[in-house]
Amino acid sequence: MTVADLPKVELHLHHEGAAPPAFIRQLAHEKRVDLSGIFTSDGAYNFRDFTHFLSVYEAASTVLTGPEEFRRLTLAILEESAANGVVYSETFLSPDFCGGGDLHAWRDYLAAIQDAAAEAEAKHGIVLRGVVTCVRHFGPDKAKAAALCAAETTGDWVVGFGMGGNEGVGKQGDFGWSFDCAREAGLRLTTHAGEFAGPDSVRDAVRILGVERIGHGVRAIEDPDLVHELADRGTTLEVCPGSNIVLGLYPNFAAHPIARLRDSGVKVTVSTDDPPFFHTTMRREYEMLHEAFGWAKEDFAALNATALDAAFCDDNTRDRVKKKLETT
Repeated sequence: MTVADLPKVELHLHHEGAAPPAFIRQLAHEKRVDLSGIFTSDGAYNFRDFTHFLSVYEAASTVLTGPEEFRRLTLAILEESAANGVVYSETFLSPDFCGGGDLHAWRDYLAAIQDAAAEAEAKHGIVLRGVVTCVRHFGPDKAKAAALCAAETTGDWVVGFGMGGNEGVGKQGDFGWSFDCAREAGLRLTTHAGEFAGPDSVRDAVRILGVERIGHGVRAIEDPDLVHELADRGTTLEVCPGSNIVLGLYPNFAAHPIARLRDSGVKVTVSTDDPPFFHTTMRREYEMLHEAFGWAKEDFAALNATALDAAFCDDNTRDRVKKKLETT
């Protein structure tokens, strides 16, 4: 058995961003929508940089127009994840893409996604939970609608609230109302920071929004005091090395700061972010980290233990997943 064969926990996965290109092309064909401009000649997603990536992501999402499409998408995502050894996944779901922020529509989308998740768990053994996200560049008002959708559907399946989108728009503190709303509803919190924005965005996320996890967070390495603070707080980073490399933050895996952050006592985990966009899988992430840093089975077992401890699921689910991790 290689490290890539190990069972895995993934905490940072965007639902629409995990849509296989062939799946989106098929939906576009069924709906007679021309999306040819967002694909390369060989059928992969085509983008130049992070801003263009966001526009391609949103264009691809335009064919996901109802609960049935999201049911089909969920099955496709979980089949792929399970094939890569993922036994537990948390997916980022935005009410903006699932009903336009309308609570009644959101409930219908959510029911379809949960039904697909239950079917995939029965078939593949993979456990899925949802983290509702607002989209930063859509602004604070739409974030409030997303937070209300999250608060009204919190439970054993909707377990967290977070924020994705363009870090160059606004500040973490602009979204304080939404995070307070989600916290009061009992949801646990994460947000994107320290990817394209610098260390201060990470500091604001933990100090102002009070999140316990950070999506990416890798640019904290530029501020030694912040690294110490993250270690002291026990903040968990949802690190997505392959994504960071494709988007130009670092030239290769060997230059990526995940190992330095881990060696400094920061809790790190490994995820794929938007895997088909970044030509990656959880198997590939493990293989490349093994090649770059010599991490062995024991290192990845420790990463998975950290991820499971940081997962937003209930204790019964955590115990079930722990048994899956211990089977190897």
